[in-house]
Amino acid sequence: MNPRTLRRAMNIWPPFSFTGVRVLELSDDFRRARVRLGLRRWNRNYVGTQFGGSLYAMTDPFWMLLVMHNLGRDYTVWDKAAEIEYVSPGRGDVFADFHLTDERLAEIRSLTAEGGKALVWFDTDVVAADGTVVARVRKQVYARRKSRDGARVN
Repeated sequence: MNPRTLRRAMNIWPPFSFTGVRVLELSDDFRRARVRLGLRRWNRNYVGTQFGGSLYAMTDPFWMLLVMHNLGRDYTVWDKAAEIEYVSPGRGDVFADFHLTDERLAEIRSLTAEGGKALVWFDTDVVAADGTVVARVRKQVYARRKSRDGARVN
C-alpha cells in the first residue's frame, strides 16, 4: 500500500477516527510520520484532559510500520513491548512525530544479518502545541530476516 492510501485508510480506521487521532503526514519513503490527537468530549478523562489510552493509541503502530516498510518483505517485523510515562496533562490537541533514520535501519540490519533477531527501542514524545511534553512513549520493535521460503531464519 502506498503511503497516501495508508494515511487515508488510517484516518478512517475506527480506533483512530473514533478517538480523534489524525495522521497528518506519512512520507513517501515511509521514514516520517506526524500524528495529532484532538481533545474531544469523547476522549477526555474524568478530569477533562487527554485520556491516557488515546495518548498511547496515537503512537501505537507507527514505529512498526516505518520499520516494516523500510526493511521490506524479507523481514518479519512486530511490536514487542511498550512503555508510556505521563508527564503533564494534555489540555488541548497533542502531536507525535516519528523519524526513522538510516542509522537505526543499519542497526537493525546488522543485528539480523546472521539470522538473529533485533529488539530495538524507539522513543517518541507526545507534545502539546506549545511544545510541552505530555507523554513519553517507548516502543520496542522486533525484526528478523525471513528465509527464502518465507519462514524466519533461525
